[in-house]
Amino acid sequence: MKKIVAVIPARYESSRFPGKPLAVITGKTMIHRVYERVKCVECFEQVIVATDDDRIKDEVESFGGIAVMTGECTCGTERVFEAVKNIDADIIINVQGDEPLIKKEMIMDLVNAFSDESVYMATLKKRIELQREIEATNVVKVITDCNDDAIYFSRYTIPFNRENMKTTYYKHIGIYGYTKSFLEKYVSMPESFLERTEKLEQLRVLENGYKIRVKETQYESVGVDLPEHIKIVEEELANE
Repeated sequence: MKKIVAVIPARYESSRFPGKPLAVITGKTMIHRVYERVKCVECFEQVIVATDDDRIKDEVESFGGIAVMTGECTCGTERVFEAVKNIDADIIINVQGDEPLIKKEMIMDLVNAFSDESVYMATLKKRIELQREIEATNVVKVITDCNDDAIYFSRYTIPFNRENMKTTYYKHIGIYGYTKSFLEKYVSMPESFLERTEKLEQLRVLENGYKIRVKETQYESVGVDLPEHIKIVEEELANE
């Protein structure tokens, strides 16, 4: 049996929403809600919050969670590595700390990608249903090849539909899985040009010639980027 560990990177500073992990959503902080969702997945040996701030660490420990302090990191994947570099694990699942509605089924879709022994990094995509999401630059799009490996991720609408053909677009769902050995390789690579240009850390992998398996999921989540997104999450929780 492979040892699978989940890590939730959660930093305090955010240009658009400072202190986001500690924002209260219907009586619980966002990091508490994310932790509870991830903890429901039975295959995880451990669930760890990786943070750079004592306030987040204290909050996680207050509800019985495990948190580790990390140093300066350029992206969430580097923070995940800092948390697990001394832990015995085969696969690391990275669930963003601003996904309070993440579903167990989505996480299992990602875990199941590693049933293919050739996979060393994986993520998720979902079919886009709304035209405004196709055009929105805050919704990252992904295109894949015939083996379900990523060709490219972009904030731009891809593919460009020159002839107005019937086209299906997919959004990237920003949770990742890696073998621990590949995670170590990732952090040894310098930040890449495309990664800096699009502000998408997964492009470091593609630009260095590695593959990312992209599994389609039928499930939706609502990430929190701005304070006004809290109300949307609370409405979704009420519907659940």
